[in-house]
Amino acid sequence: MTATPVTAPTTGLLDVGDARLHYELRGSGPLVVLVAAPMDADAFAPLADLLATDRTVLTTDPRGIRRSTVADPDADATVELRADDVAALVAHVGLGPAELVLGSSGGAVTVLDLATRHPDAARVVLAHEPPLHAVLPDDAELAERTRRMVDTHLAGDVVGAWQQFMEIADIPMPPELVAQMFGGDRSPQDVADDHMQFAHMLWPTVRYRPDVDALRASPTRVVVGIGEESAGQLCDRSSRALAALLGVEPVLFPSDHIGFVEDPPAFAARLREVLLPAPPTAA
Repeated sequence: MTATPVTAPTTGLLDVGDARLHYELRGSGPLVVLVAAPMDADAFAPLADLLATDRTVLTTDPRGIRRSTVADPDADATVELRADDVAALVAHVGLGPAELVLGSSGGAVTVLDLATRHPDAARVVLAHEPPLHAVLPDDAELAERTRRMVDTHLAGDVVGAWQQFMEIADIPMPPELVAQMFGGDRSPQDVADDHMQFAHMLWPTVRYRPDVDALRASPTRVVVGIGEESAGQLCDRSSRALAALLGVEPVLFPSDHIGFVEDPPAFAARLREVLLPAPPTAA
């Protein structure tokens, strides 16, 4: 089979009533969907280009982030709403069910709900490092720390909130680097996205309780992914705990929590190896 050259993505907006979703399509072939929260479509662009040689790849900004707007900026971007959004996008592009819906971080929680309530949207979901507190023994402590972190951000201490975020996630990062990344002059869009993340997206995401029985019974296959370099981090712990509850072996992917950003070629190669076999050739 001859690989399809990758061209610039086509973009669109889907009105779902309480939100208008920005989405991008690349390539042709079976549908693959890449979602995150709060990361937007741009974070997936290098990986999407690599997969679009023989797949149609759909990426999107989650509701309330960057180019995806919401009718009520004070409403929470819950896991359930985000899963509904993904299902609506799959239906809108008309290529469902998706061969694979990959969700990373908060997006991994989104795809767990997708498999639970919209099993007709995807044949397989890959939950790559979902930050689930409810499956961990220190759930109550994590809830307290998360509430303090959100309150810190809402009180105006952005750098302090991000420092707490890294500590909760067990991602070592020097305070001066956190200040460099999240302090100083930032664009109005970055400020708005930060507020959406801390005020309306983070808490519903990490406090989500997956319906393990429904996931086990779902016709959608659920795969749990973990970064090879994420050992000891919160999302490594929660991913392994979720996999144990589901009775599946987690699949290791290159790099860390954002391996698809750090090393897109290696991540794409691993995806193809374990979840995306070559499409059948035309007769």
